[in-house]
Amino acid sequence: MTNAVTAIPAAAATEAEAHFARRLSLETDCADVQAAAFDNPGFVLLDVRGPNAFARGHLPGALNLPHREMEAARMAKWPEETLFVVYCAGPHCNGADRAALRLARLGRPVKIMIGGVTGWQDEGFALESGR
Repeated sequence: MTNAVTAIPAAAATEAEAHFARRLSLETDCADVQAAAFDNPGFVLLDVRGPNAFARGHLPGALNLPHREMEAARMAKWPEETLFVVYCAGPHCNGADRAALRLARLGRPVKIMIGGVTGWQDEGFALESGR
């Protein structure tokens, strides 16, 4: 008996492996960022929302850099190999996608933190406020 889940067969294991490895090369999640953030994380965490939203609440250690302000000259303060992890308000916001696209076009390594601020709070993690 088929249903909406079983009507389309699952991908071959090798195809699934490639797909999920690719996703993990482009995304990270709130729990992984939180676990890494306090012990030499190896990435720069960028809140890509506007300064007012950032001031109301942002992830600890995040820098505020709205995607519209990402340009080669501004990004030059970090070494070329710096990994950037970007986030925005949450799943209803495409600011992180816009930021990731800009950084990729500048030749910069980038991952999106899926869930954004909403996901962070859903995990029970605290925000900081202020600029």
